[in-house]
Amino acid sequence: MKIGVIAIQGAVSEHAEALRKALVERGEEAEVVEIKHKGIVPECSGIVIPGGESTTLCRLLAREGVAEEIKEAASRGVPILGTCAGLIVLAKEGDEQVEKTSQELLGIMDTKVNRNAFGRQRDSFEAELELEIFDLPYTGIFIRAPGITECGKGVRVLGELDGMVIAAEQGNVMALAFHPELTGDLRIHQYFLDKIFG
Repeated sequence: MKIGVIAIQGAVSEHAEALRKALVERGEEAEVVEIKHKGIVPECSGIVIPGGESTTLCRLLAREGVAEEIKEAASRGVPILGTCAGLIVLAKEGDEQVEKTSQELLGIMDTKVNRNAFGRQRDSFEAELELEIFDLPYTGIFIRAPGITECGKGVRVLGELDGMVIAAEQGNVMALAFHPELTGDLRIHQYFLDKIFG
């Protein structure tokens, strides 16, 4: 079994390391692979789209032919986790900034996003989050974070901060405005692996 981390740009190694630790923790075996070009996504039982610069990420995913493969995987029910820029990439609709840069969003989640909902890089912060899926608070690390401003009927809101949705899921797809790979807390990655291993 393979779990792929989109490695075109962004916080790739941190996600890969968190997934490997989570796999060891649960006693499951899977190969964590980096996806840099077409042809790997169809072999994966789960896909992570990490943070980074969303305009560049969208452009490269389309150019490398990976965007279509991710859409196809999503339609087959393959679990997908998008964090920070990944949340933007998964959305159906963006704000005026997204339109201005002509970002080709994947449109997998029925969400509308605000690309810089929580300010710029210098406005990065940590916050204790109450997430629907956990009993105890989760420390979210927000770096030039986006937010979800609108959710369609099939979207389950998992957490909010300052009136903005910062965690949501729709079927097999999960989107987070923060960076779970930068904490030592593996609960998000375990929750994602639960979707893969059932």
